[in-house]
Amino acid sequence: MIPLGALALVLLAAPTEPPLLGFTPEAAQAERQLETQFDENLKAEELGAWMDRLAAHPHHVGSPWGQKNAEFLAEQFRSWGFETRVEEFSVLFPTPKVRVLEMVAPTPFKAVLAEPPLAQDHTSGQQAEQLPVYNAYSVDGDVTGELVYVNFGIPDDYEELARRGIDVKGKIVLARYFGSWRGIKPKVAAEHGAIGCIIFSDPHEDGYFHGDVYPKGGWRSDQAAQRGSVADMPLYPGDPLTPGVGSTADAKRLDVKGAPTLTKIPVLPISYADALPLLKALGGPIAPANWRGSLAVPYHIGPGPARVHLKLEFDWSQHPIRDVIAVLPGADQPDQWVMRGNHHDGWVNGAADPISGLVAMMAEAKSVGLLAKAGHRPRRTILYAAWDGEEPGLLGSTEWAETHEKELQAKLAVYVNSDSNSRGILGVAGSHSLERFVGQVARDVQDPQRKASVGERMRADAIVNARGDEARKDAWDRKDLRIDALGSGSDYTPFLQHLGIASLNVGYGGEDDYGVYHSIYDSIDHYKRFEDDGFAYGVVQARTTGRMTLRLANAPVLPLEFTDLADTVGRYVKELDKLAEARRTAAEDSARRAREHIDLLAADTRFTFVPKPVDDPVPYFNLAPLSNAVARLERAAHTFDTSASASAPALDAGRRAAVDAVLLKAERSFTRSEGLPRRPWFKHQIYAPGWYTGYGVKTLPAVREAIEQKKFDDVEPAVRAAAAAIEAYAAEVEKAAALAGGGTAAAAP
Repeated sequence: MIPLGALALVLLAAPTEPPLLGFTPEAAQAERQLETQFDENLKAEELGAWMDRLAAHPHHVGSPWGQKNAEFLAEQFRSWGFETRVEEFSVLFPTPKVRVLEMVAPTPFKAVLAEPPLAQDHTSGQQAEQLPVYNAYSVDGDVTGELVYVNFGIPDDYEELARRGIDVKGKIVLARYFGSWRGIKPKVAAEHGAIGCIIFSDPHEDGYFHGDVYPKGGWRSDQAAQRGSVADMPLYPGDPLTPGVGSTADAKRLDVKGAPTLTKIPVLPISYADALPLLKALGGPIAPANWRGSLAVPYHIGPGPARVHLKLEFDWSQHPIRDVIAVLPGADQPDQWVMRGNHHDGWVNGAADPISGLVAMMAEAKSVGLLAKAGHRPRRTILYAAWDGEEPGLLGSTEWAETHEKELQAKLAVYVNSDSNSRGILGVAGSHSLERFVGQVARDVQDPQRKASVGERMRADAIVNARGDEARKDAWDRKDLRIDALGSGSDYTPFLQHLGIASLNVGYGGEDDYGVYHSIYDSIDHYKRFEDDGFAYGVVQARTTGRMTLRLANAPVLPLEFTDLADTVGRYVKELDKLAEARRTAAEDSARRAREHIDLLAADTRFTFVPKPVDDPVPYFNLAPLSNAVARLERAAHTFDTSASASAPALDAGRRAAVDAVLLKAERSFTRSEGLPRRPWFKHQIYAPGWYTGYGVKTLPAVREAIEQKKFDDVEPAVRAAAAAIEAYAAEVEKAAALAGGGTAAAAP
């Protein structure tokens, strides 16, 4: 156990004026002075006023207020000195015409499928403007069948059902939210033969289990429901009809019936008030202990006797989306870009998701603009984007990135994303070449509630909440903060995983009472009471991402570091080895138990026994190409980080530009043109959303999922592809080190 006194000393210790990656000491001093001026421009009251304006009405895709918000945002960026344009795309965005869910046996019940307005929430009564409770990109359907409760509805849950002899073929499944991204639930249900899917919010994960419900507290009430997209985004995000190309007016589109990311069965979300009668009517065996939620009812699995009728019809129309793009040209390197983004569309009023993050980005952009007007124009070009259509499936960012693919791959160095923001601890995920850079930024921002930096608080959280002794020791011993890997779920996806652009996702949270996700109660009133009263964490978010933006834009050499990256990729390779061994041991144990079972039953002449098939044994995989590639990357990283990183910022302008040209495109080396197996849109070989996790990341995804999904013939080619990508990245680091090493250094201007 770590002594609390020692922990306190570690967290309070902070070096004075430490160096900044990519900067000379003189440039670092000037940068810190600039950041002090930047902070002085941030006003919490402005964030509150912008939220009052932007979240005043529902602003989903195609809505009148969504258009007004885009126009308002463009006007603000122009007033701050940015060259601003609004880019429109036409996308498929279905809205419901018919929604019926009723139990027809053993007793009749009709689901309400509506959220009532509250006197304590002044925007909740805007029913005429609100999208109803539904899942976008569910197919139309009119189905009736027995009900089966499937827990979270992930593959492991169906294996548990199979062990109990329960089949969902021809039936309607009832799944609870959490456990995976919502779009995985109908996907897996359809693969097992279900004809419909209902998803409910259980109070165990999303309600009174955590505290008082809204409006007394901040947690989800019994009639609140979670809207959301169920498109198969692990296949590709963006407009379902234009995979790989921007959905411009003249784009060639797929037929709606042939769009592969639409669900195969109808799916509908409901509240736990609507779910309770369905659960009460289920029979069959009691669910396993870890399947039971917090409703006051025994959780039976079924099938039946509950029998339900689900009918859904949608308007499959095209709608405009409007991306607001604001540009501040760089003074020295205008063709090297740094980009910030946060979406502006919401499912309803969306005060937390996404306006809380958007107003922090606006404060950041305004301050950057004021600095530029005062003569502090950045070295590199800065772009700000307010994306539309994120909620249905990352539409605005994906269509924009696909449209501008060639220019982005040539010029964009780093994309920094944000989304919802609230009270709590800094969370950062992204490209691990930026890990040390993130740690330096986190070190230099103070937490508004603690007398410590946000980085110190982040590290303390990692130590206290580590999963296991090994992770706790790593968090304690490591000098740098670890950042997480990125899966999907927000607008970084097309930049990182399709285009190979180094990316980050940044935001605060974890201490809020956010039980209103994708409901009509994600409102101004809820946010100001339960999430970030006074916008202290909106301001600290602007300070954090503002420093990231300014340092990326102003550093004489891009502030990338590769030792942490090599260490992280090496950890991923070791995880694959452990995964394969665990699967091998499990398969051997399963085969042994099956043989013992066969022997016991064969000795009993009362039964005619037909043995169940046993899984194929898990072979031994040759992961040496990955280990060898990582070893090369470690050597290249050591060379660059020990001899080139510190000297590069002081090189003459021409040599700095040569180093930057390599660093800017290094992340592209992790991509392959053919993409991942079964999903060529995802080209990054190190990070991707999981086939059955949706938002959750899979690292070294082609290899990992081939092992997990027992596609053993696919492991060797996946290893070769991933190893080639790591080797290519190592070659770029070697090239950058060679360009930065030797010669006469000159002071950076």
